[in-house]
Amino acid sequence: MLYIFLVILYLSIASGIVMGLLVNGVRPSKTLAWLLAIFTIPVGGILLYLMVGRNRRAKKLRLSPASEQNTEKGLPPNLNASDRVSKIAGLIHKNSGFRASIGNDVIFLKDGRQTFASIFEALETAQEYIHLQYYIYEEGELAKKLLRLFERKIREGVQIRLIYDGIGSFSLSRGYLENLKSMGVEVYPFLPFRFGRFLTSLNYRNHRKVIVVDGRTAFTGGINISDKYLKGDLVLGEWHDMHLRIKGAAVYDLNQVFLADWKAVSGQGSLVKEEKEINEAGSSMVQIVSSSPDSYFSAIEQVYFSIITSANSYVYITNPYIIPGQSILTALETAALSGIDVRLLIAEKSDSRLVSWSVRSYFEPLLRSGVKINLFPEGFLHSKIMISDDEITSIGTANIDIRSFEQNYEVNALVYEQEFTRKMKVDFLSDCKLSRSLSLSDHEKRPWIDRLKEGVAKVFSPVL
Repeated sequence: MLYIFLVILYLSIASGIVMGLLVNGVRPSKTLAWLLAIFTIPVGGILLYLMVGRNRRAKKLRLSPASEQNTEKGLPPNLNASDRVSKIAGLIHKNSGFRASIGNDVIFLKDGRQTFASIFEALETAQEYIHLQYYIYEEGELAKKLLRLFERKIREGVQIRLIYDGIGSFSLSRGYLENLKSMGVEVYPFLPFRFGRFLTSLNYRNHRKVIVVDGRTAFTGGINISDKYLKGDLVLGEWHDMHLRIKGAAVYDLNQVFLADWKAVSGQGSLVKEEKEINEAGSSMVQIVSSSPDSYFSAIEQVYFSIITSANSYVYITNPYIIPGQSILTALETAALSGIDVRLLIAEKSDSRLVSWSVRSYFEPLLRSGVKINLFPEGFLHSKIMISDDEITSIGTANIDIRSFEQNYEVNALVYEQEFTRKMKVDFLSDCKLSRSLSLSDHEKRPWIDRLKEGVAKVFSPVL
């Protein structure tokens, strides 16, 4: 009787999942794959689906900062821009809710020392509040330095709020957290590891890196709070990454991203009273784009796709985890075959062997279409950058993989400016000169065992 009951229970749960797959309208190939897993792998198929297969967008557990549909243009009123920029800005305004803003001062910060020098300089100026959220917040010299700064700033009356990802910052000790709380820092984990929510929350991570100081200065990019950005890694060597410092109206939008996440983790509503219009700090036009498994559209994926497919001259991409879905893969191949100069800059060494093999599993079709692949040999290149046609630069937290597009909370900043993009182009080409150019003929000579590893890793690419 118990066996019959368990079989009926299993079939009932499986049927409910199948109904959900059909109602939520996921891709037919994805639906078929999950059907096979559920009905051929007893128990394990359901557990795997609950961990990595659920369509969180269908649940709409919480709204993104500006997730409603917008019909207005994405550019500031009365601003002339190229048709391409106008279309991308309009796309972001409709899929993510943020309008491009003018009057920003933007500088790019390369690697950890330059980035943290700028961050601490800004934190020292705080008079009202400091907002921070990080995927990885590791204890070490940086964390101790932040602790001392927080203590001093709280005595000065500055409010400090911190969000850390529950899995990415899993190593953060209880003692360090207690020190933060005891001095007055408001701190919350994002989807922490809890047994009761393990299956439903493990796969959805907050990958954002954001700092906002008094609503006037903000930082975002690929750099986490970790000493490896200062000291390097024993295995990979020096960690290379890119960050942005922004002053001006775009800071407001980055703060809205933080506040939406703050409301989700703390339950608190509006915290900061500030007007959308902020005094001009420079001449750059900047637009924030955020995406999450809660938002209806895969906003950053759409932006990447739009930049690639609308390019007239070149698209240069730096990213450690290029595991494209079919749409981005087709976009890259089509652009290259159409005569667009498409170049990828990827770390030769990776922090994950499985991910590295998965990335390499896409090299052959990309190389055959004419995409140029450069392998950066010095340390680990962790930057997430896309630049195109001397007019668009995207820097942020999102990789080019299904996890960033579908399962992570991410944020990027787009800078629509020729001078800035040209500087980024010079930096990109300089790094390419330090790299090894991979040819199709050389890649085809790789050992058979490497091909096998790539094939196995590619199977797991949707969940990496």
